[in-house]
Amino acid sequence: MKLYLDPGHGGQDPGAQGHGLDEKDLTLAIALKLRSILQNDYENIEVKMSRSSDTTKSLSQRSSEANAWGADFFLAIHINSGPSTALGYEDFIYSGLSDTSKTAQYQDIIHTEVMKVNQLKDRGQKKANFHVLRESNMPALLTENGFISNDHDAALMKQSSWIQKVAQGHANGVAKAFGLKRKPIDPPKPDSGTLFKVIAGSFKSKENADERVDQLKAKGIESFVDTTKIAGETWYRVQAGAFSNRENAEDRLAEVKKAGINDAFLVAE
Repeated sequence: MKLYLDPGHGGQDPGAQGHGLDEKDLTLAIALKLRSILQNDYENIEVKMSRSSDTTKSLSQRSSEANAWGADFFLAIHINSGPSTALGYEDFIYSGLSDTSKTAQYQDIIHTEVMKVNQLKDRGQKKANFHVLRESNMPALLTENGFISNDHDAALMKQSSWIQKVAQGHANGVAKAFGLKRKPIDPPKPDSGTLFKVIAGSFKSKENADERVDQLKAKGIESFVDTTKIAGETWYRVQAGAFSNRENAEDRLAEVKKAGINDAFLVAE
């Protein structure tokens, strides 16, 4: 599956501004995390970004690039602006499409998944004649992730944990819409040299360990309970991956910590 991911605005175009924030910075932060989640967690997906830094790019350059690449889906990430009382999340497909189109079906799925985690008011699923929706040859969706002009929404935008949640919601939606298969957790390979295990908590109670597995699963991270002996006592460790490459293990550790598991650590065996 080829995803063209378009963080709105950039470079000389800051987009919406408010509460000390620029839309271009927020859209890029969300898109970079979204790309990371999809590439790290799912098989058979390619992600091409319209920009991966603070650069200027025209709307026609974005749609033309996606068309030339042969993307399967165009996903534009934006932040809204309006009266200070306006707040919430909404997304758009091209106004010329029917409610039964494949694009509308994708919108249904992604909208539902994003709303599960983004802590924003639901403003609904909409249609518009936006350039990137109209000129892209593939199904396309544009998401508006809160109002930079609203006190409540802007306060969330300043939290890195919120950026992560929004990215995860989009990832969950894309994965569900396109039937992406999650990468398996690397199994232990004791004879292949050092193995770096990501331990997302260590507990004396198996019940507490099982709760941590459920907590991680709700965040889209697969894990399982393993046992180990420490000073003669049995401990229940929640393992969220095992890697022969330390860098890959550290990437997973960072993902686990971003999911709110601050007591996670690496074990080299």
